[in-house]
Amino acid sequence: MSAIQGWRQRLYVIIFEADTAAGKAFDVALIFAILASVVVVMLESVASVREEYGAALWVAEWAFTILFTCEYLLRLVCTRRPIRYARSFFGIVDLLSILPTYLVVLFPSAHYLMVIRVLRLLRAFRVLKLAAYVRESEMLMRSLAASRRKITVFLFAVFSATLILGSLMYLIEGEEHGFTSIPRGVYWAIVTLTTVGYGDVSPETPLGQAVAALVMVMGYGVIAVPTGIVSAEMAVAATGRRQSRKCLSCLKSGHAEGAKFCSACGDDLEKQVS
Repeated sequence: MSAIQGWRQRLYVIIFEADTAAGKAFDVALIFAILASVVVVMLESVASVREEYGAALWVAEWAFTILFTCEYLLRLVCTRRPIRYARSFFGIVDLLSILPTYLVVLFPSAHYLMVIRVLRLLRAFRVLKLAAYVRESEMLMRSLAASRRKITVFLFAVFSATLILGSLMYLIEGEEHGFTSIPRGVYWAIVTLTTVGYGDVSPETPLGQAVAALVMVMGYGVIAVPTGIVSAEMAVAATGRRQSRKCLSCLKSGHAEGAKFCSACGDDLEKQVS
């Protein structure tokens, strides 16, 4: 292995692997940098803060942009397939998190101020980078993917219910009570069923109010059912992860649930978790 290949391999371990001390330190430092950059973006949107600390915020913004640019370039350099990484979800997020600041330089004219404002809002994509460093995000994504069919069927049932309830309320209440059309009734059903309750449209007849009370009770199920579906899949995913626990010392995986010591090196698995 050449010196350049060895350098790229070490850099890859630090940036993409979190099992080593250097990798963990890199991830922690990057998380703090992401959070700080998002705070800068949020503070810059406050007019009073921008007027008083605009110059400092501008310097901080460019400092974070240069930092994330270096990180993005290092990721492209150390990975074996840089084009594949650039086209991946987090590669696109990395690019979106730095691109708007550079685009501001290309559009200094006052005529493009509105465009620049929209482009600068894209810097909020930096917060999505945090998902790559949360260990539980992979389990959550697997649980959502496993639940997608059940949730799709449930959402179709909710859509059908809102269509029926909206049509029913249009017939019961009529235009004189604000239900001027079936889509308006469906809007009311969605607002009521999701327990949002704007109150801009409300039934006034006793029968309409009785139907509304039934929809309000059904609204609790709208929240509970998808939560239960995803929670069940997360429990299955967590059990599978415990059964395939990896030893951080020798990286051997496949330990049974409840195992206290690694079957290969004998290290204490409980201390690694804590």
